[in-house]
Amino acid sequence: MTSLTQRSSGLVQRRGAAASDREKSSAGEDEYEPRRDEQEEDDGGDSKETRLTLMEEVLLLGLKDREGYTSFWNDCISSGLRGCMLIELALRGRLQLEACGMRRKSLLARKVICKSDAPTGDVLLDEALKHIKETQPPETVQSWIELLSGETWNPLKLHYQLRNVRERLAKNLVEKGVLTTEKQNFLLFDMTTHPLTNNNIKQRLIKKVQEAVLDKWVNDPHRMDKRLLALIFLAHSSDVLENAFAPLLDDQYDLAMKRVRQLLDLEPEGESLKTNTNELLWAVVAAFTK
Repeated sequence: MTSLTQRSSGLVQRRGAAASDREKSSAGEDEYEPRRDEQEEDDGGDSKETRLTLMEEVLLLGLKDREGYTSFWNDCISSGLRGCMLIELALRGRLQLEACGMRRKSLLARKVICKSDAPTGDVLLDEALKHIKETQPPETVQSWIELLSGETWNPLKLHYQLRNVRERLAKNLVEKGVLTTEKQNFLLFDMTTHPLTNNNIKQRLIKKVQEAVLDKWVNDPHRMDKRLLALIFLAHSSDVLENAFAPLLDDQYDLAMKRVRQLLDLEPEGESLKTNTNELLWAVVAAFTK
């Protein structure tokens, strides 16, 4: 029997039931209930300032809590964040895939169309939306992930690259009170870092990801919240999902990864044909899992 507790690292960590019992006996049952109520009030009273975009959630999962930067060895998060932008815009009703036509084009062959150019209130999203709206002929999902990442050999298309994305997202999280800003010296250069300052928000994020594939697993992606489903796919594609599962017990970890593998083994083409689905979401999934 295990229970969950919080540590200064911001991760949801485990401890033995015996330790939990000792705390209960010292604090008393009458003190335990109000604390739980306070936590529930915290969760329910989350303000707009702490509602995170998909990009911010993926970056937060990838950031080292104390150091305030992502792993230097992670070369996946850049394209993963661009995939997040496309799905975020689709979920907000700004983008969609072109009609599949009589010959039924595959998801990766269909172009991304601007459905609405209404501002989102997020500078990065609006910048990406402007590029997509003004580009003729339209590009595919795979092309946009590469173009927005700057991964193109065509010098005429380099202007599509969104620059300093991680730093700009980190500054958004600083404004929302999740991170803070510091300077760190790395012998040859100084680097701006963004250590975690609000543990509760990261704990809720990690708990949400863990529960999606454990306690609240529904065994049907179409019954899952679309934003949460996208978060799991893109956190995996960005190589940061492991950070949410690392604190789990071995059997919980194995079960969580088994269920993630079930999601990754789905066929995006077939899933996109089902009712109440978002085709662009599955097109992004196809781009990363193909």
